Amino acid sequence: MKKLIQAHRQKKRKRNIMIFCLLCGALLTAGTALYLTRASWLPSSAPEEAAAVPQALETDVSSPQAASAARLRNLNTQITISLVGDCTLGTDEAFAYDTSLNAYQLYRGSDYFLQNVKTIFAEDDLTIINMEGPLTESTERNGEKFAFKGAPGFVDILSGSSVEAANLANNHSHDYGEQGFEDTKRILSDAGITAFGYDETALITIKGIKIGLVGIYELHDHLERARQLKDNIAKVKQEGADLIITIFHWGNERETIPDSNQMALGHIAIDYGADLVAGHHPHVLQGIEEYRGKYIVYSLGNFCFGGNSAPDDMDTMIFQQTFTIQSGEVLTDENITLIPCSISSETGFNNYQPTPVEGSEAERILQKIDERSAQINAE
Repeated sequence: MKKLIQAHRQKKRKRNIMIFCLLCGALLTAGTALYLTRASWLPSSAPEEAAAVPQALETDVSSPQAASAARLRNLNTQITISLVGDCTLGTDEAFAYDTSLNAYQLYRGSDYFLQNVKTIFAEDDLTIINMEGPLTESTERNGEKFAFKGAPGFVDILSGSSVEAANLANNHSHDYGEQGFEDTKRILSDAGITAFGYDETALITIKGIKIGLVGIYELHDHLERARQLKDNIAKVKQEGADLIITIFHWGNERETIPDSNQMALGHIAIDYGADLVAGHHPHVLQGIEEYRGKYIVYSLGNFCFGGNSAPDDMDTMIFQQTFTIQSGEVLTDENITLIPCSISSETGFNNYQPTPVEGSEAERILQKIDERSAQINAE
């Protein structure tokens, strides 16, 4: 941290990033919040350091770009997007019921879980989660060690708290087979929540801006996902996307530094046209990198996570970026916000109620993110 602050004062330095930290002590009824600002550094990679994009994968997008520019010519607006990590809205049938998310839902109701972040989600334009497990009544469990599911009615946890989109490209989306996966897509859609992932992209229009959503499951195929990534980004470009958000399920559990596959794919996504990249699966926070003027949030950690009633690490965050559209152009800016949170409003156990933290706890989490960001590209 000291080195980061010292670097901030140097004239010849990497690009300065102002992280506006919302240290929320949200009251359950009033929803008040405390805003603080903090200067920070994130690793920045120059364009020439980018992994070379294979020539065969390049796509001519001049026509969609021209159409998009013409459509946006008279638009002047801002779009704020919030990203959070793993949301497992259910439990494994082998887990103790009394301490499960399902038990909390039975006794507390659906509004309980996200009530401490609902105001934040309601005030943005788009909230995107990772939906880590199906909502289904199917009993056909797969053969994996852990298999999660929640009842169809658990979708109210999301729809009642201003969650608008959910990535389904992850290693638990098929815990109850294809039936569970299809049920989840239908249930989310019926609740007004956009599901995306694998080869199913999505396009959401907000304030006249078309936002393309791409979800990639990387865990086993690694860089072989580059072809799928290229095709999906090209697809949303062809559909007229003005902004492209790419979500990855990648990396290694409990690892605090992204591996080479994460970094390569994150860079390739931006090379192909993504405006923001984020990921999850490690179940812990990883650092943030600025690459070619855009951000890669390598791991958002857990969020509303029914997969563990007492995890060792309960630190998480809400990552927000505000995009400015002016006279038809999406401006490059540094308007990002980190909201440090715990996955639980209690200490020592998970009560499945993600909550913004403040004071020394907030500073500790922000310093952790700083340090892990500094480790990216550190040699």
